[in-house]
Amino acid sequence: MGEKTTIAAFGATGEIPVYIATPAEQATAAIIVVPEIFGVNEGIRRKVDAWAALGYVAIAPDIFWRFAPGVELDPDVPTQLQQAFGYFQQYDIDLGVQDIEATIRYLRQEQGLEKVGLVGFCLGGRLAYLAATRTDIDAAVGYYGVMIDQALDEAKAIAKPLALHIPTADHFVDAAAQAAIHAGLDDHAKVTLWDYEGLDHGFAAEIGERRDEAGAQLADQRTRAFFEEHLA
Repeated sequence: MGEKTTIAAFGATGEIPVYIATPAEQATAAIIVVPEIFGVNEGIRRKVDAWAALGYVAIAPDIFWRFAPGVELDPDVPTQLQQAFGYFQQYDIDLGVQDIEATIRYLRQEQGLEKVGLVGFCLGGRLAYLAATRTDIDAAVGYYGVMIDQALDEAKAIAKPLALHIPTADHFVDAAAQAAIHAGLDDHAKVTLWDYEGLDHGFAAEIGERRDEAGAQLADQRTRAFFEEHLA
């Protein structure tokens, strides 16, 4: 079971609220869990706890802390879904990458962990891609990342392993965007792409109506194996 605390943001910009869980035994690596547009809700906290149970220090930063700190939303509630879309429009992706860098720094300097991985969902999936292009993260995994097709010019900067889970029926990432991602990344030596035929955005949500059990289990097994290989 994890706990809520804060870590220092870059500069004098404040403190980032986080949910962090530590394993029973000494960890050698960490996993940053970057949420969807629904905040660090129960589903994200469960993912953090699950990574800690596997022996990692796991931490989920509050990506909306600058304008909606502590918000927790349910994607299955229409009014809360619309609220989340509004927060997405307010979000500054470049500041988000800075928050990822601050979290990496915290894990390496304060927690003494050399290897740091990142797994992100939706908006967090986009941040997983950008973490691979703009930071020194050791390995990153994105689930149904949005707007990655608009940042493919950054792919040349990817120097550490990156994997992306792509549901082919994603109603937020259309077929043209998926084709662009494949065209831009299929031949990249550091990138692995996994397609999930007929599955939609949010299929690996920990709880709620969007989850596809078989797809989620397959994707999560692949993610675990990916980090076991690259964070050893």
